[in-house]
Order: sequence, then structure tokens, then C-alpha cells
Amino acid sequence: MKTRLLGGIAALLVAIIGTVLLVSYVQNADKRALASTETESIYVVQKAIPAGTAADKIAAMVTKKDVPKLALADNSVTDLASLGSKVTAVTLMPGEQLLSSRMVDENAFLGPARVQVPTGLQEITLKLPIERVAGGILKAGDTVGIFLSMDVAGTGADGAAGAKLSKTQQTFHKVLVTAAQFSDGAATQTGTSDTAAGASQVSSTSSTKAQGDGSYLITLARNSADAERIVFAAEFGKIYLSKEPGDAVASDKGTVDAAGLFR
Repeated sequence: MKTRLLGGIAALLVAIIGTVLLVSYVQNADKRALASTETESIYVVQKAIPAGTAADKIAAMVTKKDVPKLALADNSVTDLASLGSKVTAVTLMPGEQLLSSRMVDENAFLGPARVQVPTGLQEITLKLPIERVAGGILKAGDTVGIFLSMDVAGTGADGAAGAKLSKTQQTFHKVLVTAAQFSDGAATQTGTSDTAAGASQVSSTSSTKAQGDGSYLITLARNSADAERIVFAAEFGKIYLSKEPGDAVASDKGTVDAAGLFR
């Protein structure tokens, strides 16, 4: 019995010693591999850092690490103080190098709920119920079709004004959504986009239940003339938005009214 017990203890000790030696060998192997390689000490992300995080808040979420110079990314950070008062432009994931190119001035941070307005366009916001905004699934960066409905005065056979006629038309195609919010101002969706390394990664979460009074604030980018028409329809008619991606087939068949609805 004692022999078996001693044998078990000896086997356990051998296993522990073997594990320690293996770990030590692996660590030394890393050091030996770097011994003849020129390295630089940079910051590497240790914990996920949300977009919009200030530079002075990320010290606990990064760690210093020696990295071969051949593996260094452009704009890698060696001193956190060099980032000043900037904030992270995108969400940073564990294991990636901390890059100054992924930091922006605080006043330039758009946040996950907005996208940049194309040059020459202006923004206009519509307040619409959920059934008029594709079920509330729209987010910043989507493109939409805009349907305008209006009652227009008809003309009788004698040229006199007749009864009003209701007409609907998809007047605009693939209009950029620059922001999508609940009526209380909260973003309907959040996302991150990383293009610094030539790749794009987008993740989003949404709620199908509108906050506030149950309606949505959809901000669109459009030129001045089109914005006037959209405002007119919002004031005196009705507007529907469809989610119309870039590959959607657009067809312009004029307006639809009761007479032509079942043709």
C-alpha cells in the first residue's frame, strides 16, 4: 500500500516538474527567437475598447509588448501620452496593436449612430411611425427609397376643378441614411467599422420596440431641391421609406392612383 502511495506521489511530482520545464522551455524559446530579431516595445489591446473611449481611459485595457519590427503595423503607439485627448474611432479588439490612426479628435468622433454626410448634400430629419420606416430596422449607412403620397386636385371634362385624386410615387432611390434614432434621440442601432487595415467589420444590435412616443427620427442626406420636395410631402402628404440597398433594381413607372392600381 505504501509502495503504491509513494509511486503515485512520485508520478505526480514528475508530472508537475515536466509541466514546469515545458512552460519554461516555451518561454525561453520565445526569448531565443527574439534574441536575434530587432524588436520594439508597443502597446497591444488587452481588453475590448469601445469606440469613443478617451485616450486617458485606455491604460488599463492595453499592455506593453515587445514585437518584432517586421511585424509592426504603421502608426503603432509606443507612448500613450502621445495620443493626447483623442478618442478611439472604432471598437478595438484584444490582441491587435494600438494604432494612432484609429484615434481621432473628440469633436470629430461621429459615433456608431451616424455616418459622414457626402460633400454637397444637406441633412433632413423625418419623424415617422415604425410601419413607415421598414419596421424600424433602418440604421445609419443604409440607403432607402422614398415614397411620396399626395392628394391632388383632379380636372373635369369641362376643365373645371374636380374631385381630389390620391397619388403615390417612389420619387427618390437609394437615399443615404446618416442617422436613425428613436423619438427620444437614442440610437436605434450601434455598430463599428474598421477600415484602417483595409477591412470592414460591422456589428449591430437593434430594438424592434421604439422608445419615446413610438416613432422614429430618420435623417437623410439629400440636395437642396430634393429636400424641399420631401419637406413639402411631410407637411401636406405622407411619406414611406423602404430599405433599398445598392443592388436593388429601381424602376420609374410614374405615379400610382386608384384608376391605375389594378392594371
